Amino acid sequence: MPSKQIHGLLAIDKPGGMTSRDALDRALSWFPRGTKAGHTGTLDPLATGVLVLCLGAATRLTEYVQDMGKTYRAGVRLGARSDTDDADGTVALADVAVPPDGAAVEEALRAFVGEIEQVPPAYSAAKVSGQRAYDLARRGRQVTLEARRVRVHGIDVLACDYPRLEIEVRCGKGTYIRSLARDLGERLGCGGYVETLRRMRVGPFRVEEAVPLDADGPAALAKVLPVSAALAELPRLTLDDAAVTRLRQGQGVPCGERTAAPDADETAVFDARGGLVAVARIDRARRLLLPEKVFPAE
Repeated sequence: MPSKQIHGLLAIDKPGGMTSRDALDRALSWFPRGTKAGHTGTLDPLATGVLVLCLGAATRLTEYVQDMGKTYRAGVRLGARSDTDDADGTVALADVAVPPDGAAVEEALRAFVGEIEQVPPAYSAAKVSGQRAYDLARRGRQVTLEARRVRVHGIDVLACDYPRLEIEVRCGKGTYIRSLARDLGERLGCGGYVETLRRMRVGPFRVEEAVPLDADGPAALAKVLPVSAALAELPRLTLDDAAVTRLRQGQGVPCGERTAAPDADETAVFDARGGLVAVARIDRARRLLLPEKVFPAE
């Protein structure tokens, strides 16, 4: 008799000292053999905290989770530099004549809020000519990465006692906290790198509700959220049964003025019973909903 398939999302609390892939592999022991799964948003081995797993049909929606806003708490060591921009690398102390005070740190951090240009760390998953930067760096190759635009919504200083600084960062997709620590240190003229890093939140997924890897299977299964949780940040639209049938058959559905968010390009579509039907693109010129990803009736 085939095992029941698991579809949905699960936030785990990744411990330090392991890769995100290792954490996923360990979590798979909770689910039936052959469960399709993937993680959304890699955490470095040093980092801990929220790692969202997509299971079964939810693996079709990983990009929506990756696009969600994130919150990190970072312990930054000033007055030193690391070749990996974190404590796992080779660290060199800097010669700092006058250490920056709390006011200087606060002032410097303001430059990193908003849309900023950021160069990923050399030891990162960013790609150079189709290869991962960390693979090239570990082979002793010179790695030159292009700056990319990221958004930092806010940075709060939780503690500052040179050379240690603790901050909370609220940011968008693709932001490297290691790069932020490195660039802050350079702006202050003393160097800096990440000593500790914990992801507190990914969209609606919070570390307080995340499942530790030492949990048992039933406890983990009880925390699996429906597939629609991946679309929590998309506008939501409910259609009647006739429109749902057309959408599931790949046909466009007139939407008129029913789209909930005037500026949205996509919407999550549900039936009258709250079941996920599709992710649909909004064609405003023709006032149509066009199915992009369709899901069968639950």
